[in-house]
Amino acid sequence: MAVLVFSSFLVLTTMVMAGMVAGQDWDTAFATFYGDMSGGATMGGACGYGDLNQQGYGLQTAALSTALFNNGQTCGACFELQCYNSTWCAPGSIQITATNFCPPDLSKPIDNGGWCNPPRKHFDLSMPMFVKIVKDYHAGIVPVQFRRTPCVKQGGIRFTMQGNPNAILVLVYNVAGAGDVTAVSVKGSNTDWSQMSRNWGENWQTNVQLLGQAVSFQVTTSDGKTVESDNVVPQSWQFGQTFQSSKNF
Repeated sequence: MAVLVFSSFLVLTTMVMAGMVAGQDWDTAFATFYGDMSGGATMGGACGYGDLNQQGYGLQTAALSTALFNNGQTCGACFELQCYNSTWCAPGSIQITATNFCPPDLSKPIDNGGWCNPPRKHFDLSMPMFVKIVKDYHAGIVPVQFRRTPCVKQGGIRFTMQGNPNAILVLVYNVAGAGDVTAVSVKGSNTDWSQMSRNWGENWQTNVQLLGQAVSFQVTTSDGKTVESDNVVPQSWQFGQTFQSSKNF
């Protein structure tokens, strides 16, 4: 896949704390881990991000249970987690991005293997992140407190052009601020603005013919803010290419 960015190099995402989202109180959930200290699988799964290392999300990610995933609408949101009310707890907290879905296992009870079954709020973390909030990974599962935090990114919003000429899919990622995208509009150099529809995760679809046109996007996040990236995709674009805006939230 070709990657074109309007900067001197493709910057990676850093997930760091930048103050609490106003009005966000602590809620309670549980956390487990997958893989080993090498990180295990790093695919964006149900959010459509693909290789999380390549896309810049790394291991600071989590798969969310049904109660939190919200049919993919939570993809890209950032959270602070800390272990609480357990002898396994270590001090401090972590910041993660929602990048995948933790499917329920209805063959198991919610307190014995069905960790992601409704209505439980649950985060499945990479092992390197899990051991930051517990004294020993043998804890297995721990209660946590969590709250939304702003997403801090390096570089602008990124757009990967996918699909085919009749049904163009655009993966929208590296979104700062609230992180979770609620609406995307698209405009070709020869067309008017039109609303895209969420296909799955953070893949947004349009049936507007855009090949051979420069393409602009308006991205709106769950806090109601919108960023417009004018002509971020050049006229010569091809499927499989990724383009980076000069703007972010």
